Amino acid sequence: MKGVVIVGAVSFTDRIKSFFGLRNQISDEFFEDLGDLLVEGDFGAAEAYKTVERLQDYCKKEGIATPGEARRALAILLERRLGESPEGNPLLSGAVESAGKPGTLDLILLLGVNGVGKTTTAAKLALWYRDRYGKKPIIAAADTFRAAAADQLKIHGERLGVRVVAHKQGGDPAAVVYDAIEAAGAGSGDLIIADTAGRMHTKTALVEELKKIDRVVESRAVSAGYHKWLVLDATTGRNALAQAEIFHGAVSLHGVILTKFDSTARGGVVFSLADQFGLPVVFICDGEQYSRIRPFDPPAYAKEFVGLD
Repeated sequence: MKGVVIVGAVSFTDRIKSFFGLRNQISDEFFEDLGDLLVEGDFGAAEAYKTVERLQDYCKKEGIATPGEARRALAILLERRLGESPEGNPLLSGAVESAGKPGTLDLILLLGVNGVGKTTTAAKLALWYRDRYGKKPIIAAADTFRAAAADQLKIHGERLGVRVVAHKQGGDPAAVVYDAIEAAGAGSGDLIIADTAGRMHTKTALVEELKKIDRVVESRAVSAGYHKWLVLDATTGRNALAQAEIFHGAVSLHGVILTKFDSTARGGVVFSLADQFGLPVVFICDGEQYSRIRPFDPPAYAKEFVGLD
């Protein structure tokens, strides 16, 4: 995950490396400047300064006196934040593996606004679970609102040799998911990946549509492993939190997939998702190719965020 965050012409990784590298000692000014820098890395202001306060307390308790030691301590604290919910309970663990259990039916519902890469992510997940766990995926084209959404999935399905269940544009998305569940029950697959719409004429209409799909899954696939993952464009920064609030309120999400995670992506929002919603990141996508998807690694992410190699 190299090159997290571009701030102006300089990457955030370079900024934070420079920040720690040019300081000779830690002081009140050091912590104030660090808080400002975290805000630029897509922390919310309150979260950034709360993080700095925790770091100050940790440094005092552990007798840390140098910027280098403080930097390593910050990585430890950030990693811990990715492992706890707002109530202090462990976040969902094993989400990636639980969707790949052999011999069981799993359904992954992909949610998110238009343009974040849900369609491509559906194809990536199908290939990833087939290759690593031997799952037999079915992709459900449940975005019947956007023109050509089903056609795009069919192209992916042909390339990957994966079955795609689709209806005509304007059809009932819940019916598409229902048919995919029926197909799986008939032996056509053991992993359903449903690509849903990201835009309707009103937010209320979108939320009600997603709730209907949710009810179909809950009633027709009672014994299936059910995974509701929000797909977020990693370059949208703090706007990702507003999207998470809408979708989480509609269907109670289980996790997040970050797409477009390249050198322009801001990294701090990951910690906000954990703090505010208790949502773990389960996958990161950093390219258009089907292979450009990998499980999220909290320790590595925290270290890289503070510029530790």
